[in-house]
Amino acid sequence: MKDKILSLLKGIKYPGYTRDIVSFGMVKRVEFKDGKAEIDLSINTRNKETVESIRKEVEEKVSKLEGILKTEVKIESLVGKKPPSPKTSAQSKASPFADQKKIEGVKCVIAVASGKGGVGKTTVAVNLALALAKKGYKVGIMDADAYGPNVPTMMGIEGAVPRVTEGNKIIPVDVGGIKVISIGFFIQKDQPLIWRGPLVSKLIEQFLRDVVWKPLDILIVDLPPGTGDIQLSLVQKVPVNGGVVVTTPQELALQDARKGAKMFMDVNVPVIGIIENMSYLVCPHCGERIDLFPKAGSERAAKEMETKFLGEIPFEPKAAEGSDQGRPVVLYYPDFEQSKAFAKLADTVVKETECIEPIQ
Repeated sequence: MKDKILSLLKGIKYPGYTRDIVSFGMVKRVEFKDGKAEIDLSINTRNKETVESIRKEVEEKVSKLEGILKTEVKIESLVGKKPPSPKTSAQSKASPFADQKKIEGVKCVIAVASGKGGVGKTTVAVNLALALAKKGYKVGIMDADAYGPNVPTMMGIEGAVPRVTEGNKIIPVDVGGIKVISIGFFIQKDQPLIWRGPLVSKLIEQFLRDVVWKPLDILIVDLPPGTGDIQLSLVQKVPVNGGVVVTTPQELALQDARKGAKMFMDVNVPVIGIIENMSYLVCPHCGERIDLFPKAGSERAAKEMETKFLGEIPFEPKAAEGSDQGRPVVLYYPDFEQSKAFAKLADTVVKETECIEPIQ
């Protein structure tokens, strides 16, 4: 009967994802005796609705099995528990993320995410990495946006081919001391990646374990937009020390940014804060500020989510053109206001992340 119950549980998906609660490691114990099924689950979320939705589905489906007279479901979760401070990255040993392993030779992992595409997430990830490298840190960039790998373009290294060691380890491409890996190095420029979630998760694991990252102070992970399998695969495999959520000022982007921040909170990743990209344009003729979008209140949204507002990044037409040509603003236009905003963001990331030691 235990096997039947476990098989049934494999058909119950975690809400919002394509994977089931068994493959996520959430099922901790299944027992059957005298007609009674006992199931213990561990769900690493603070979302009460998610926990109750899973409980209800498990109880309903298991109770319908022939021979089951009573079903008892016990769930350990983070509901009602205080979230970790931005300075804390420890994971609960009872959680499905307890088997995480640090990346060899990498001190700190920072994920850059967005709720939706088109908000400049990769621009932020690349320029944050460059700003940190300018401060003296050893930095790497892992392009985890498998379906839209833009890091090679922005870094000016399209067509680069990583070397492979005799032990089948991948040597990341070095750009001015920054180590870079991307699926874009292994496929043609216009070739779409038509892979299901499990294959992409395997790719992410290979980028984490089979790439020679060491020694690194900071690995910046450029996540795909949204809250899908890649995000969850990353936090299951390695401790993520902080998350930066990118948005633009309009309300639609902010709604999705809230989802991105909530995703980090649900999987126990400290949210460093929300950064607003393309906030405004400085008129080249009169020097006045021009808001590109209706202001929806990024600072207010951050406050509501009890996280930091990391500031505004202005839109710079010349910098945008430079990104398309592989000339990131922090490297090529250090005097632009946009570059100064990225330097300030790098300072905040260092200050708010325990694993990064300030360089004097």
